[in-house]
Amino acid sequence: MKRISLRSAAIVLSVSLIAGLSLASCPALAKEEFITINWAQWAPADYLEKLSRDFTAETGIEVIVEQTPWETFVQKYNTELIAKSDAWDIIVGDSQDIGNNVVGGHYVDLTTWITEQQVDKTFTPASLTYYAEYPKGSKEYYAVPCEGDALAWAYRTDLFEDPDNMAAFEKEYGYSLAVPESWDMLKDIAEFFHDPANDFYGVAIYGDNGYDSLAMFAEQVIWSFGGELGNYSTYKVDGYLNTEGAIAGIEYYHDLFQFVPPGFGNAFYIKTNDAFVAGIVPMSTNYLAFFPGLANKATNEYADVTGYFACPPQVGPDGVERRFAALGGQGASVVSYSKKKDLAFKWLEWFIRPDTQMKWAKLGGYTCHIDTLASHEFLNATPYNPTFKTSMEIFKDWWACPEYDELLRTFSEIIADYVIIGNGTAEQALQKCTEKWSSIFEEAGYYD
Repeated sequence: MKRISLRSAAIVLSVSLIAGLSLASCPALAKEEFITINWAQWAPADYLEKLSRDFTAETGIEVIVEQTPWETFVQKYNTELIAKSDAWDIIVGDSQDIGNNVVGGHYVDLTTWITEQQVDKTFTPASLTYYAEYPKGSKEYYAVPCEGDALAWAYRTDLFEDPDNMAAFEKEYGYSLAVPESWDMLKDIAEFFHDPANDFYGVAIYGDNGYDSLAMFAEQVIWSFGGELGNYSTYKVDGYLNTEGAIAGIEYYHDLFQFVPPGFGNAFYIKTNDAFVAGIVPMSTNYLAFFPGLANKATNEYADVTGYFACPPQVGPDGVERRFAALGGQGASVVSYSKKKDLAFKWLEWFIRPDTQMKWAKLGGYTCHIDTLASHEFLNATPYNPTFKTSMEIFKDWWACPEYDELLRTFSEIIADYVIIGNGTAEQALQKCTEKWSSIFEEAGYYD
């Protein structure tokens, strides 16, 4: 919430008198320069704070990275922006929320700056589209890609490569046990390992956490099976979300969910990682930003036998193979109400430098800088960085219009009733969602 400092008149008077005496007898004090960046409370924000110490060393400008718990992150910065608060100079905001904040006038237009600084040539095109551009396809930018991210997978190499498991799997399914080459293969593997009688389960995936966990997992299987969320240019939903491919994707999600551990109805990143490190699943999904804990022996006893892979391709009902991963991550935007925009731009200029991007990657940040991503140094820095690079080539995002939150809530409520609870059919759920979304866009005036 907005910071308000209350002082009594007496204290104000006393401070004023003391300040007056001090100023009368002392030379003018140098003005301390600093900027405040707001981000969610997680490890990448810690990395950004550490990285920015180099900026302070170079410029003398202090960088405060203020972190807000994920549960209230979006709500808090939206509240501040609506109030036109200057509490923050930069917000590392959710990719889905960029449209809302552009339409609201809360973010500074960076289009000219991005061109002058050649960010459009040095950062991946997909990252600019999803983290920075609004409306999509307009070539108008309001952020710099900061933390690239996508859903990917961790798996137990010792279980996948065990001779007995390999022989049994091939006997049952007629092909070799290996890293999944399709979503269908991934489900076969989950079914094969699922052994609830011995407290072992086939897979750890997201349920419905009340925000976007279910939607993020659902969208990538919808796309991979040949469906779409809608037309991002015309906002038409009918004929996209309720198609054969989308139905097949949601049916797949429902079927795969039968192999999760108990209590996964509301599962998000903590539960999937916890299940993996507890040794009760052979594979789990998560955003790549949460993989460092899986590669660390101190937090994962199976770290030495943990491998990683990107979301697999899938042949849809139409016979076409597609490959997508749900995008996560955020872009850094300059707040319209900041009184220190000049300092904010200095920080952005420093952040996009190749040497800074390499340091960012080494600390654990997920760069979207083309040369850094392709470098031997980056690809060999962690066991999951090659998976990250692949994921950056196949990721796709949710709606980024101002109504994204309402779309998210209605989708999660309707689809969870089928995927998690088991009520109705995928076709019924998607038709209901199609009608609801069409109504939302109609009321917002998109069809006028």
